[in-house]
Amino acid sequence: MTASILRLGRIDGVGRPTIGSIFPTDSGKTMVFDVGASVDCKAKHLLEFAIMGNIYMKSIYNISKPKIGLLSVGEEKSKGDTLTLEAYELLEKSGLNFIGNVEGRDVLRGKADVIVCDGFVGNVILKFAESVLDVIKGKFKAYAEKGFFKKVWIGMMYGTLKNVVLKDFDYQEYGGVPLLGINGVTIIGHGKSSPIAIKNMIFKAEEMVSKKVNEKIKEQLRIKN
Repeated sequence: MTASILRLGRIDGVGRPTIGSIFPTDSGKTMVFDVGASVDCKAKHLLEFAIMGNIYMKSIYNISKPKIGLLSVGEEKSKGDTLTLEAYELLEKSGLNFIGNVEGRDVLRGKADVIVCDGFVGNVILKFAESVLDVIKGKFKAYAEKGFFKKVWIGMMYGTLKNVVLKDFDYQEYGGVPLLGINGVTIIGHGKSSPIAIKNMIFKAEEMVSKKVNEKIKEQLRIKN
């Protein structure tokens, strides 16, 4: 993020750039902003994350009216810390399709298309989610090692598991995550990115340019300010 800000600069009106990450859900996908760019945020930054995330989901995934949720410890408006309570007030008046607070269990349920939180919480969620795929694979491997017929059964199921269930959790499919709010395009990849992941990062960067994501963010922030 620092390199991007120094070399490309920030879009006017953006206090903090944000990294968004995709999470598979029951009904498709959701994106969480921020997942590590800014671990210490103010309420106005969460509002900016919501605005930029809203535009990203509209532009890249063709969701006409993304549902925006605020990650908290309860659904009630009164739940949360000072940051969350202040952010709720701003989001409620924002004109976005704000559906209120969502909880951790709602991330993979697809309750919201965009979920906003500070980068400390978002990064914890991201790192936890990254461990899910390895745990699932480990469970199946351990089961297969218990006997010949169990190994045969897992072998028969492997194609379905890989292409239907596990694929949605594979970081390579998404390549990397966008850094929104900078005056240019940066896609941040995993430290162990494979050639497939890097290829998909390049495609994502091209899509950001062709769909004019930054231009739309600039326009929306100009209207807000």
